[in-house]
Amino acid sequence: MKEVRVIKVVLGLVMLILFALVTFFGLGPVLFADGSDQERMITLGIVLVVYVALAIVTYFIFRKR
Repeated sequence: MKEVRVIKVVLGLVMLILFALVTFFGLGPVLFADGSDQERMITLGIVLVVYVALAIVTYFIFRKR
């Protein structure tokens, strides 16, 4: 049972790091890029899809059975 707890902590840290990376490398270009508005909206759409995918994976990892 202790191993499961350790695995969940490690997975939690991995998910936190992934969310931080998506925030830094995804929202940075959306907010500070000098591209056109269309490019920024496409990037924002992709970033939102990645956030939703990460949230779904996180939900399935940490849900109670």
